[in-house]
Amino acid sequence: MTASVAVYRNIYTEERFKQTYGKEDRAPGGLLLGKRLAQKCRCSRRAFLHLLSERVPIFSWLPRYRLRKWLLGDTIAGLTVGILHIPQGMAFALLTSVAPIFGLYTSFFPVVLYMLFGTGRHVSTGTFAVVSLMTGSVVQQLVPAPLQLNASSPEAAALEAQRIGVASAVALLSGIMMLCMFVLRLGFLSTYLSEPIVKAFTSAAAFHVTVSQLQSMLGLRLTRHTGNFALFKTLASVMENLPQTNMAELLISLVCLAILVPVKEVNTRYRTRLRTPIPVEILTVIIATGVAYALSLDSTCDVQIVGHIPAGFPSPQMPALHTFPDIAGDTVAITFVGYAVSVSLAMIYADKHAYSIHPNQELLAHGISNAVSSLFTCFPSSATLATTNILESSGGFTQLSGLFTSLVVLVVLLLIGPLFYFLPKAVLACINVTSLRQMFLQFQDLPGLWRVSRIDFMVWVVTWLSVVVLNVDLGLAIGVVFSMMTVIGRTQRARCSVLGQASDTEIYRPMQNHSKCSEVAGVKILTYNGPIYYGNRSFFKEEVSRLLGLTPERIRSLEKKRKALEKRQRDTTVSTVSTVSTVERGVANASFSSDNELLKSAEKEVQALLMDCSSVIFVDVAGARLLIQMCIDCQKVGVCIYLANCNERVLKILTSSGLMNYMNPQHIFITVHDAVVYIQHLKEKTPDTTTVWV
Repeated sequence: MTASVAVYRNIYTEERFKQTYGKEDRAPGGLLLGKRLAQKCRCSRRAFLHLLSERVPIFSWLPRYRLRKWLLGDTIAGLTVGILHIPQGMAFALLTSVAPIFGLYTSFFPVVLYMLFGTGRHVSTGTFAVVSLMTGSVVQQLVPAPLQLNASSPEAAALEAQRIGVASAVALLSGIMMLCMFVLRLGFLSTYLSEPIVKAFTSAAAFHVTVSQLQSMLGLRLTRHTGNFALFKTLASVMENLPQTNMAELLISLVCLAILVPVKEVNTRYRTRLRTPIPVEILTVIIATGVAYALSLDSTCDVQIVGHIPAGFPSPQMPALHTFPDIAGDTVAITFVGYAVSVSLAMIYADKHAYSIHPNQELLAHGISNAVSSLFTCFPSSATLATTNILESSGGFTQLSGLFTSLVVLVVLLLIGPLFYFLPKAVLACINVTSLRQMFLQFQDLPGLWRVSRIDFMVWVVTWLSVVVLNVDLGLAIGVVFSMMTVIGRTQRARCSVLGQASDTEIYRPMQNHSKCSEVAGVKILTYNGPIYYGNRSFFKEEVSRLLGLTPERIRSLEKKRKALEKRQRDTTVSTVSTVSTVERGVANASFSSDNELLKSAEKEVQALLMDCSSVIFVDVAGARLLIQMCIDCQKVGVCIYLANCNERVLKILTSSGLMNYMNPQHIFITVHDAVVYIQHLKEKTPDTTTVWV
């Protein structure tokens, strides 16, 4: 490139620049606040319609629906996902420790409600393996099931009612939490679950799901373990009872896995060629039900079957509200996981198809979905990985696909449900395990994560190990805390660098990475790549002291020398030269010689410290006090402090903390080069109206 840049302008301090280009002072804040409140409280038809379209998005996108272009894709995608919801809903109900029919309810009501209130066009809601597993852990703790229990006995019905009461209470409390977060506009909280945390958590949770399904796949009647080390306790229990394996259920599981795994692989590899994926799950369910009925496997081979599935809609009933104190802690984790996964999926497909979603509106949508659905004996729901991926790849365009999904589930609820009476539970367990393929494949991200950021790699590994070894809830908490500690650690250990100037330019870069840049004579230019706050003030002080060479001992030594020099200069100015005593003149001459040597050595050292604050995003009270102390220390050794590139918030905090009492306000510049030119001209004692020439 042969182009060049030439700039000729005045030197700008922050104060001078603000006077020239800043905004005029606004009216008093109280008046502005009153006007804003009046505008917010003003009601009109237009404002009402705008609010309605924001809070109930279907009124926004439905009038603009392109019938000819989108209807076919939404229909095919919705029907495909609906067919998948049937086996997965019943399978994930087993994870939740409730009857399969409640999984079908959870695959219907949240889908309809999200269609009305959600902003994700390609999001499929319903039962999700991780959320179901976490909910099932809560249900198992509060309502443990005895091993020997007749499924048709009144005790079994009462136990089932207690279990769904707890599961729906978790859904209700989760919905209430999301609605409270929506009112407080706390949608940003999902950002604390970073991508490495979410991927590691879901991958580790997939191991918990797989291990929990082993007993159903092997036909073992075992107690479900919860709490810390639950995965290893379950594995140990399965290994101990391995001789009691039901060979018929083991054979059913092997046949189902032999069918499900290859067909799912075909669906994944050839999804661009297949108009719709092969509905292998529902086909497996239908065939397995027919075989079990024809061979009477429940009576001849003691195969566990789903049992009675009532037809029709559930009657509204209140969840077990008295369990709220016992489930509150676990529900917080379930809420955050469900919301974080849902928003992450919505954002992925929104970016892919160039539209936007609103995280706070997603809180409202999922909050209403969970709260209302809980009144119809549903357990917690969220967006699901597998069905969302299928919905998008099958050609879905809008939320209207949820209508066709819910219609498929509705037909099963009203008509077909009782026909699944003889469905073996081992088949549902196999569907659970094979649905986790995407979660297991997240290990493939680790090599790339290691190359990009080893800290994020450590977050992934720590979260995964914590969830696998300890428990889903505690492991997630450890992952979040560890991730936040890495952020704090990075801000504490931010790098402080010395800047050098590229010759004949206004460009300043770190000396350690740019050997051809040179320091400005007598000026030490420092930049700090992080905030200055209570957590890193000591590290920042150590870095600056190291780069300036100003230890407390050296500050005292230089302060004494400077005071001695000032005293000699005053004595020399006040005293009269004696013409009689040549000895005195000799002493005076020696004194002048010593002073000149001190001045010459001082000229070689730092006379000005310039802080480039462009990377300092915020300063707290402790950081401001540290800068004040630095000003005092530098004044003791005769070094002036200058600031450049301060953002307005940092400058406001520094001014409010009293920094200007120890520093000249005219020493704060808009760029590093303005400050350097000012310092150089100050040495030459030029007027204050100097200009910058680059």
